[in-house]
Amino acid sequence: MITLHHLEHSRSFRIIWALEELGVDYKIKYYERTSSFLAPDALKQIHPLGKAPILTDHGTAFAESGAILEYLQMTYDASGAFKPKQPSDLQHYLFWLHYAEGSLMPLLVFRLVLGLAAQRAPFIIRPVAQKFSKSIKKGFIQPRLSDHVQYIESYLADHDYLAGEFSFADIQMSFPLDVLARKPSLNIPNIKRYLERIEERDGYRIARVKEKLETT
Repeated sequence: MITLHHLEHSRSFRIIWALEELGVDYKIKYYERTSSFLAPDALKQIHPLGKAPILTDHGTAFAESGAILEYLQMTYDASGAFKPKQPSDLQHYLFWLHYAEGSLMPLLVFRLVLGLAAQRAPFIIRPVAQKFSKSIKKGFIQPRLSDHVQYIESYLADHDYLAGEFSFADIQMSFPLDVLARKPSLNIPNIKRYLERIEERDGYRIARVKEKLETT
């Protein structure tokens, strides 16, 4: 049986959602983060990198959200419901599936790490660390992130979904877009409407319930 090794507050929610959309049998093994908000060492017993999500199926461990989604689609989506068939839609599908972690998430993670580093710096150098962090965000991260946000916002002005009909590309992109939507300073009405649209799906709602179950 498919087993998803699910870490709380992580990208592995995407895989729960995908499994619900597919309607396949699976089980979830839950893991709690450490006091430092890191993944527990137990995940390294499943995959050497020890990073969620990890999915095991037929004795093989799969890591990386995009790779897992592609595996699930190729293996269990017999009707091709979650990957477009039209060449133009397929091009968009492949782009957004890889763009999420290849282009958008690195900027969001970099911004988060800089903020945490400044907050946790020793007291005596904290003002310098905060000034440095602010400078990097303003001069490097924010201009690039603004370009990405503008691009996505413009694209979603003319598209209900990322690649024709709803697909696994929408699941993959939901994570970084949800991060952006939590920033009150951003004016992103199209992104927010898009998130509301995909979050109305039964698979999403069921997955949100299942991801919150206690560790067993």
